[in-house]
Amino acid sequence: MELDGTPVSVVRTEGEVFAVNDICSHANVSLSEGEVEDCQIECWLHGSSFDLRTGKPSGLPATRPVPVYPVKIEGDDVLVSLNQES
Repeated sequence: MELDGTPVSVVRTEGEVFAVNDICSHANVSLSEGEVEDCQIECWLHGSSFDLRTGKPSGLPATRPVPVYPVKIEGDDVLVSLNQES
């Protein structure tokens, strides 16, 4: 999805909801098309993984983190703030 022109991927895993910038810091492709496992989202193109809690890459070729955004759940609504957590 896009918020104010910023591509955001919202992910539910392990009972939590996370929001990260949807563009891989290495290859400029959509992270939301990748697999999610153990609080990691994997870039489908080159296999870099990013921690959904911190945005930090956990594998090459990516070396720069992706922005992580605060998430708040209100009833059935998922609210995402574009103020970065990391």
